[in-house]
Amino acid sequence: MTPVPAPRRRTVLGGAALGTLATAGLPGQAQAAPAAPAAPVAPAPPGDTSPAGSVSYRNKQILVGGKPALVLAGEIHYFRLKKADWQSRLDKAKAAGLNTIASYIPWMWHELPDGTIDVTGRTRPERDLGAFIDLCHRNGFLFIARPGPFTMAELKGEGVPERVREDHPQIVSTGWNDAPATTPTVDYLAPAFLEEMRHWYAAVMPLLAERLHGSGGPVISVQLDNEIGMLAWVSNSPDLTDHLTADFDGWLRAEYGDGLAGRYPFTGEDLSGRRKAIRHPEDAYGAALMHDLGRFMRGRFARYVAELRSAAEEYGVTGIPFVINIHGTSDSRAEPFPIGISQLMETYGGVEGTISGADFYLGDLTLRNVTDLYLVNAFMDAVNDDDQPVTALEFDAGHADYGQNMDNQTSPSGVDLKTRLCIAQGAKMLNYYLFAGGFNPKLDKPAGDGNDRIGITGERHGFAAPVDPEGRPGVSYAPTRQTVRAMGSLADVLAPMRTTYDDVVLGFVPDHYLTEYHPPKLASVQRVLDEAVNTRGAGPRGSLARAMLLGGFRYRGVNLQAGDLDPKAVPVLALATGEHLGAELQRRLVRYAEGGGKLLLSGRLPVKDMADKRCTVLADALGIEAGKTLTDANRFWLSVTAHGWAAPLPEVRLSRAQLCEPSRGTTVLRELSTGKGCGFDIPLGRGRAVVITTDYQCDLTFWERAFSALDAAPALRHSATDPGVFLLTTADGERGRLLHAFNVSSGYDQDFTVTENGKPLFGGEKLRLPGRTAAILPLGLTAGGLRIAYATAEITGVADGRATFRALGAPGATGAPAGESVVAVDGPARCDGARISTEGGRTVLRVRRAEFTVRRG
Repeated sequence: MTPVPAPRRRTVLGGAALGTLATAGLPGQAQAAPAAPAAPVAPAPPGDTSPAGSVSYRNKQILVGGKPALVLAGEIHYFRLKKADWQSRLDKAKAAGLNTIASYIPWMWHELPDGTIDVTGRTRPERDLGAFIDLCHRNGFLFIARPGPFTMAELKGEGVPERVREDHPQIVSTGWNDAPATTPTVDYLAPAFLEEMRHWYAAVMPLLAERLHGSGGPVISVQLDNEIGMLAWVSNSPDLTDHLTADFDGWLRAEYGDGLAGRYPFTGEDLSGRRKAIRHPEDAYGAALMHDLGRFMRGRFARYVAELRSAAEEYGVTGIPFVINIHGTSDSRAEPFPIGISQLMETYGGVEGTISGADFYLGDLTLRNVTDLYLVNAFMDAVNDDDQPVTALEFDAGHADYGQNMDNQTSPSGVDLKTRLCIAQGAKMLNYYLFAGGFNPKLDKPAGDGNDRIGITGERHGFAAPVDPEGRPGVSYAPTRQTVRAMGSLADVLAPMRTTYDDVVLGFVPDHYLTEYHPPKLASVQRVLDEAVNTRGAGPRGSLARAMLLGGFRYRGVNLQAGDLDPKAVPVLALATGEHLGAELQRRLVRYAEGGGKLLLSGRLPVKDMADKRCTVLADALGIEAGKTLTDANRFWLSVTAHGWAAPLPEVRLSRAQLCEPSRGTTVLRELSTGKGCGFDIPLGRGRAVVITTDYQCDLTFWERAFSALDAAPALRHSATDPGVFLLTTADGERGRLLHAFNVSSGYDQDFTVTENGKPLFGGEKLRLPGRTAAILPLGLTAGGLRIAYATAEITGVADGRATFRALGAPGATGAPAGESVVAVDGPARCDGARISTEGGRTVLRVRRAEFTVRRG
């Protein structure tokens, strides 16, 4: 197990001691219901001296008043509800166990036709933002504010008033070949847009500043803009305004200096000519332009966020973390999600006072997409520093019939499995989006756009949410409530935990995702795109990342562009590769292996850089000459055979294999018809490399042998024979640890034992995990005054002198009868109806009940 490094302390500007806002009802409002508990928090770390009202982050934790907190939020759009209905929706959130409310704050809703801004409700009660936040506070909720400027949320103009674009046509984007943008994006750094942004922030930020947690209010975080860069990405229409292209031109000259002429043939032309060449690229430099524009936009987004943060702080918003929302899922998959990380990494990665939040919509969690969510969290964390936690600012809730067409529905297990996986990977803040639906009100001034409403979804909005627009609990409310309350009951245990890992790391190459702006119809660009999409991240067919997870490795991600790797800290590095890998990264991998690192490469051997120019640094060091790539075609059944440590395995049909000629090492895979190699084990300096140049399937036996050849094996193993079971762990110093067990198979129950480094866990007892369920099991955990050595039942709550448990497979999960649960406690313990024995100083309790309580003494 890789020891977690001791991170430096990071505290976002502290606030004043926590006070309370008035508890009297607002004018025209009924008296609030009794307050829900504030965000569950764990005891403060020893020596923590954070002010009582401060909100900060440290050691992968979110600290509220100096104490680790698990923030479980629900998105409720006050502007889509009558003011009189606000309380009823908060009551639903309270009953579900949420401790925080989040909401977009749409600029276009609060701006009036004359350009003035109403955030006090003088024109409509539903514009009284302060009243909504105060009501949340009186109900015991914390608050996450999401004021844009862009908010999306299916609002017209994505939440930015149309007036802004009409008044400043120079900020409206045109893309490749001067084509108008098909999305309402703008040039974020255009001076006119920044001036308009400040006009909006001047109205909304002081109101939020008055309600910051450090000032006695509920606001614990502010999101800066929303899904930055997403609109231009999904439309492949970069913001090639005159302002941006001049900025990009200056960046190119600063970046390449005298070498620019060798990269771009248009270097000697005047600005007008260079601008035309950027907007109308040619094949000779198309791939280079795609790569450079992506790198340039990373820095530009960071400058934009700096402008937003500066304005927010100028208007008094300090002492809380700012959050950047990352976009990138579609069709229940997250394969393109790291594009968002790559775009926005410089806006938050290592930036003090700012953290990132995922925005994902995956529906059910299954064998097909479980690795997608795992990689969302792993790659986000790879960019974070040692203090920044993982969060989810839009965690898909509801039954997924977003089109209100009765053609889609997620199962009750979806929200539970996704929540548990995120928490097992270190997420400390989850915002269930959308928690409660509502209605799109009419615009103040008719626009003649068909319905004259603020949103694009018609009159009703959020019909797939756990709470429907009319305020009725839907089919997804009960499972969401069950999950949230289960996690909330363990908040003081979960909040300080850190994820623990094996000594295997998956490499993340942000530049492999610089494909959001691809010049159309250029051969060089298409080559880079095709190769990147087929191989990056999870590997060909997703096999590498999936085999690692289902094969038992608790792996983390590492940003390979952040610097050289220390083989002692990263003994084994797995990396999905294609033809394209930057020269410096190729050199970095060579230095890593030569210094003693062990490298597993899956995919075609890199022989080009990201500009589609020949670069064979890594291949030359490995002593491999890359040959042609065979593909499975009509009447040619491409097959490979196993040799050396990979054997024996059956001959396997694949769709692609790159044939290579090695000068040393061992060949472990051969293409059947030619006998040429497509899998190799090669010594390199003091290290070693296993190179698999096929799209090998997710055969756990093969991949286990590949990692074993690099002396890597998972510390935790289970005896389940069917796919779908995997195990993760979190730990909290001397307090102990938790095992997070998952079975994502489609309804197939699994009974298995668990070992760690060959030694039985749970006293050798079997665990029973029904299909599509997960469980949190204590291992040497001190909680509620008990030292729980292990339990084969899920811990559901702790209090002074007792802990409650739920049997795996008990009613409420699958309806199956509860089997025998075993709980072992150091010292004396008791449980009504249990068979009790003692082993040394340990009490072992055997219980046949669905739910039970173990007490001290």
